[in-house]
Amino acid sequence: MTRRFLGVATLTLILAACGGGGAAPSAAPVSSPASAAPASKPAAAASGAASASAKPAASGAAAASGAAAASGSFDGTILLGAPLSLTGSTSNEGKLTKDGYDLWVDIINSKGGINVGGKHYKVEVKYYDDQSKQDQAALLTDKLISQDKVQFLLGPYGTASTFAASAISERNKVPMVDTAGAALSIFERGFKYIFGVLSPGVKYLTGVEDAWLAQSPKPTKAAVLSANDAFSLEVGKAASDYAKQKGMDVVYDQSYPADTKDLSSALNQVKAGGADVLIGSGHLDDSLVMMKQVKSLGINFKGIALSVGPSTPEFSKALGPDADYVMSGVQWVPEQKDKDAIIGSAQDYAQAFNKKYGYVPEYHNAEATAGGVVLQMAIEKAGSLDRDKVRDALAATDVDTFFGHVKFDSKGLNSDKPMVEIQLQNGGKLIPVWPEAAATGKVQWPMPAWNSR
Repeated sequence: MTRRFLGVATLTLILAACGGGGAAPSAAPVSSPASAAPASKPAAAASGAASASAKPAASGAAAASGAAAASGSFDGTILLGAPLSLTGSTSNEGKLTKDGYDLWVDIINSKGGINVGGKHYKVEVKYYDDQSKQDQAALLTDKLISQDKVQFLLGPYGTASTFAASAISERNKVPMVDTAGAALSIFERGFKYIFGVLSPGVKYLTGVEDAWLAQSPKPTKAAVLSANDAFSLEVGKAASDYAKQKGMDVVYDQSYPADTKDLSSALNQVKAGGADVLIGSGHLDDSLVMMKQVKSLGINFKGIALSVGPSTPEFSKALGPDADYVMSGVQWVPEQKDKDAIIGSAQDYAQAFNKKYGYVPEYHNAEATAGGVVLQMAIEKAGSLDRDKVRDALAATDVDTFFGHVKFDSKGLNSDKPMVEIQLQNGGKLIPVWPEAAATGKVQWPMPAWNSR
């Protein structure tokens, strides 16, 4: 979901390498010191308190792992790698992803590690900062494989970086679990080593439109503004197409440049078109710019939906009460009823996460942890650290997790996973409001005018 695209030469080099005949891209020195060295030390084993918070379901394997942890003994270490947006335009989302990975590492190591054919392995993750740049994500993925000798990969943040990094993992036949790249374009290249736990991007906001159309009065005119990156364009197009399919008139449907700081011209055109709902497809920074300028221009809508931003702590912190009534589609909520034998329930996860980090987890955190859980399940099912055996186990994944059901299709996509629609209410609380089976509250509709709040 990052915003920049690889230069044509760089992207051509990477994709040519994946074809089997091209040379690998050079792991050239990275200009930033933060990218030239690991972003952090490998995660240490967690305290017993984190394990207790998670309350995983008991099993024979878990008991054996617990015994190993208690004795402080491991049979070896599994080294994983992940390039992440720790600085740059999507650093907030990158940090949320890293927190999710690190919690999984803490919980697993506190239970004795991953059980591989009766042996118990400690997990470590080596991170590099890709600076929110997909060319760096590709180069650092190559470095993790060729120099650091990681055994498996966890995905970077965002569609663009995942698209680039997965080309490197494919060429090297190293399985990568994608936790934060949702565009279909990642999975339409015939790759065999990339597996994504997310609902695809085309589902992000269509559920919000269903929720709006169930209200009275129904919206009749929609406006769609999308950032000019693969994920955002895919989400925006799906929302626009769905609105038309459902009988709404799409009065504005345009993209804007990456990293924009001014959407006033576009929003004035939206206002002139008489849209009663606004759909914004972008990232956290875009969402904040859009909301601040909607208010400053005095534009009132019955509903506003944003693809990325509303679920993050930073959104409500930045906007205060102005964040209320905004909706979004999310991959996970703490209220859902899903569970597994590794983490426990969604509620157990939220408790353990809040205890470690001091904030309530949202879907960027949970999807990252889920990626670790799914990789762990595949390794344990394979009973081996052989990459091809683990890849085959990933391809056969059909499991329940605290994050929801994960079943990969032939492309490596978790295509059947539903989204949950949330609305910020009562001072920034994230309330699941759609579908009704997952809702804990009702849609507050229509949004009140700015001057009447």
